[in-house]
Amino acid sequence: MANWKRHALFLVMAVFLTLTGVGCQPKDAANPPQQQAQPQPPAGLPDPKTDPLQAPGADSSAKPEGPEPDERERVYQVKLAFVGDVLIHRSIYKDAKTEDGYDFRPMFEPVKKYIEEADIALANQESMIGGAALGLSDYPRFNGPSEVGDALKDAGFDVVNLANNHTLDRGPEAVENTIRHYRDLGIQYTGAYLSEEDRQQLRTMDKNGVKFCFLSYTYGTNGIPVPEGKPYLVNLIDEPTIREDVAKARGQSDVVVVSLHFGQEYVNMPNDEQKRIARAAAEAGATIIIGHHPHVLQPAEWIETEDGRKAFVVYSLGNFLAGQEGTRKRIGGILQLDVEKTVKGQDACIQVKRPTFIPTWIHMVNWRKYKVEPLRTVEKDQLPQADAVWSEIADHMKRWMPELHVAEG
Repeated sequence: MANWKRHALFLVMAVFLTLTGVGCQPKDAANPPQQQAQPQPPAGLPDPKTDPLQAPGADSSAKPEGPEPDERERVYQVKLAFVGDVLIHRSIYKDAKTEDGYDFRPMFEPVKKYIEEADIALANQESMIGGAALGLSDYPRFNGPSEVGDALKDAGFDVVNLANNHTLDRGPEAVENTIRHYRDLGIQYTGAYLSEEDRQQLRTMDKNGVKFCFLSYTYGTNGIPVPEGKPYLVNLIDEPTIREDVAKARGQSDVVVVSLHFGQEYVNMPNDEQKRIARAAAEAGATIIIGHHPHVLQPAEWIETEDGRKAFVVYSLGNFLAGQEGTRKRIGGILQLDVEKTVKGQDACIQVKRPTFIPTWIHMVNWRKYKVEPLRTVEKDQLPQADAVWSEIADHMKRWMPELHVAEG
C-alpha cells in the first residue's frame, strides 16, 4: 500500500511540473523557436494572458473574446534627408538683405519639396548664426544672420549639426545665440551645447514608431581653443568619447545617426583617418554616418561590422549653400534614406534601404541671385557641360555603392 501511495505522489508532481512550464527555454532573438508549444496553467485555473477577467482593472462582467492573437510582423518606415554645408559667406547674406532684415527662404525654394517630403531632415550648419547685433562676418571667422535658421525651418529641416571647425569663430556668445534661436524655432541641435547638462541630454526623435538619436563631432576649431571650463561648447572627435556616447544612444534608441566633420578640404576621396573614425563609430553601434567639411562630394559605402550589422556612411555631402568658386565646390546634394524597423514578437530588426542621392547646384550670378537647385535643372550659361558633370557626379558617388540611386530631382 505504501509503495502505491509513493508512486501516485511522484505521478502527481510530474504532471504539475509539466503543466506549470518549468524548464521552458527563453525566446532566442537570433533564432526564434518554430512552432514552440506555449506553457499552460494548472488545470482548473484561469490563464491571465488569455483571460481578460484576470487583467488588472478588468470588468468582471466581461466575457472572453476568442483566442490569444498571434504575433504578427509589424513594419515601421521613416524617410530621412541629409544635406551638406550651409556656410553663409558675405555675398550670401548681402544677397538676402531686405528693408527690415534678411530673407534666405527663396534660396531654398527650388529644393524645398525634397526636404519637406522627408520625415526627418538634417543640415550641417557650418557657420554660426549669432545674429546681426553681434556683427556679421565672413571668412575666416564667420557669423551670420539668425534668419538663416528661419529659412531652414521653412524649408523643412528638423535637425542641425553645429559641430564644425567654425563653431568657435566668434566665441561663446555666437554659439549660445545660435542654439537659443534654434530652440525657439523648435529645431533639434547637436554637437554644440549651452551647458554640460545640455550635452548629456541625448538628442532623440520619435517618428512613425522608430526612435532616432543624433550625435556629432568635429576634428577641430581652426586653432581656436575651447574656452576653459566650457568643453560642452563643441564636441571634438575623440574615439573613446564617441564609443561611449554611441553606446549610450544605442541603449535608448533604434537608430543612431552620427555626423562627423572631418577629412581634407577640396579633396574628392576620403583619407584613411576618415575611414578609421567612421568604422569606429559603426563598430560602436552607429547606423548612419554623415560626413562634412571637404566642401566637395565624397562617395558613400556600407561598413560591415564585426557583429554582423551594416552601417551606411557618406564621407562628404559637399556644399549645400556657400559662396565659393569652382564647379566641384558648387555641387552638393540631398541624401535620402529609408529606415525600416521590422518587429515580430520581442524581436526587432533595423535596415537602411533605398539610398538615393539628388545632386544639387549653387546657382549665382556675379555673387548674387543665390539659390540651390537640382543639378539636372541647371541652366547652360551656369554650367555648359551640365550633362557630362551630372554623369561624372553619379559615377563618383556610386563608386563603392552601385545600388545608390542617383536621381535627377
